[in-house]
Amino acid sequence: MATEQSELLKLKNLGMASVNILRAIGIASYEDLQEVGAVKAYLKIKERDISVSKVMLYALQGALMDIHWNDLPPGMKKQLVEDAENQSLENVEF
Repeated sequence: MATEQSELLKLKNLGMASVNILRAIGIASYEDLQEVGAVKAYLKIKERDISVSKVMLYALQGALMDIHWNDLPPGMKKQLVEDAENQSLENVEF
């Protein structure tokens, strides 16, 4: 197992399937995810026609904050969804 993959697997909310999805969009480490952010990573996943729910968005944010996705404040979840709906993929680059 690659070092980066091991690192991603150690993050809260991320299992092997999530890590494989992240690697498919070019995110191979915590630093990559931090640089891109949860919303842009989520949009990039959706752009690849990978079927994920809003829980993936919450899981990515929770991984960055080291908390379970279900423990994100409701206002933060709402803001994440609004940001994802309003943000253009034109600016999503890796």
